[in-house]
Amino acid sequence: MSSSPKLVTIFGGSGFLGRYIARRMAKQGWRVRVAVRRPNEAIFVKPYGAVGQVEPILANIRDDASVAAAMAGADAVVNCVGTFDKAGRNNFNAVHAEGAERIARLAKANKVSQLVHISAIGADVDSDSLYAQSNGAGEVFVKKHFPRAVILRPSVMFGSDDRFFNRFAQLAKISPIMPLIGADTKFQPVFVDDVAQAAVVAALGNAKAGVYELGGPDVETMEGLISRILPIIRRRRLKVKVPFFVAALKGKALDIASSLTLGLFKNKILTADQVKQLRVDNVVAPRAKTFATLDIEPKSMDALLESYLYAHRPYGQYTELTESGKNLSA
Repeated sequence: MSSSPKLVTIFGGSGFLGRYIARRMAKQGWRVRVAVRRPNEAIFVKPYGAVGQVEPILANIRDDASVAAAMAGADAVVNCVGTFDKAGRNNFNAVHAEGAERIARLAKANKVSQLVHISAIGADVDSDSLYAQSNGAGEVFVKKHFPRAVILRPSVMFGSDDRFFNRFAQLAKISPIMPLIGADTKFQPVFVDDVAQAAVVAALGNAKAGVYELGGPDVETMEGLISRILPIIRRRRLKVKVPFFVAALKGKALDIASSLTLGLFKNKILTADQVKQLRVDNVVAPRAKTFATLDIEPKSMDALLESYLYAHRPYGQYTELTESGKNLSA
């Protein structure tokens, strides 16, 4: 008589990264619980597997009982909840530090076999950035409560729904100028599904405990990344380098505006903390465990960016057809 499929609980399983992990775990034959605050908004994950195999459930990582219920009976737990909001109830500390501590502590109490924690390159309790500090604190808590955990630190992730390349492409559609903050800061963008593959390897118990830094095959400066985007979306824009002190003043002003309006204006443009992050290279450390340690070959930006950034071209999917027509008439 065959045993029942194993169960994985993915906190934040409907998010940008989480949905890729959920899909891959379902393909491995596991039952998948997608633990989120709004299950009704995560119904789209159900078709990732057979009927009843993938189920969104209610969970709030700020509450012990909620987290414990979500992971009850789970063989593996993946925590990929993250935030870019430093204020409110779901702030950096509540999510990256306290939330990570709660999940790790209860995973140990519930005798979960494997815990995978998604952090970020640059995580450091001594960082000037609150975002990096909170991620660093979260890692400390995870190691304390669940020493066997696998911690993944991806660089900037890209994919069809990313908030990085799509954001700059959207800006290029409406502005003749591309302001570059941290023009010389280096990044190592990584395809989101490659990170998901690493998480699955760890969840299946095929990765040694420890911290892995995950970056793609290309290291590029911020200016270089913008230079990659513009030809793909068929836009010519003036690139202007913005000094850090100017960017910091703008970020602080926008943060103050958000505070004074009691959150009615949400600063999704530029925060002072983001400026601090942009001062530091976002690349894999020289002696870190990497994709190579997991026997995974990450995909390049060139192989994938055009597959979704084409939507930002002047004529979208019809741009090449339009360009061909112009060449014929010329």
